[in-house]
This record gives sequence, structure tokens and C-alpha cells, in this order.
Amino acid sequence: MSLSKHAIALINRYQRKGGSKHYFNLECNFTPTCSEYTKQAIEHYGLLSGCKFGFKRIMRCSEPDCVSISHDPLHKEK
Repeated sequence: MSLSKHAIALINRYQRKGGSKHYFNLECNFTPTCSEYTKQAIEHYGLLSGCKFGFKRIMRCSEPDCVSISHDPLHKEK
């Protein structure tokens, strides 16, 4: 199994187990969730770039002052 597929399998497991709500008692401030966004980025850009996109997204998530969920899809470049 490639590292990208392994990372996606881990993300899928995390999502099935309840994601950030289950593990950290936090709600994601975005849709799609940060884990889904990271999974899409890995699928589209590969493991290293995808993880970088995901990390940047996670750093913007769970801001305590956020009053509503923002729609922030992955913008796929060609």
C-alpha cells in the first residue's frame, strides 16, 4: 500500500470514529471538514503537498470566535 493510500485509510478511520468531535471535543469551523479537505488534497496533490494543504487548513480551524461554519472547498489547480 502506498503512503498516500495509507494516509487516506487513516483519515477514513478517524472520520468513522467521530473525527474532531470524538477525539478533541471540537467542531470544525469549515465544510468540508478539515479531515475531508486533507483527504481530498492528498488525493489530488499527493501526500506531501496534500498534507501541507491540510496542515494550513487545520491551523485556521477551531477558532473560538467563529460564529458560523464557512464553506471552504479545496481549490484544485491544474
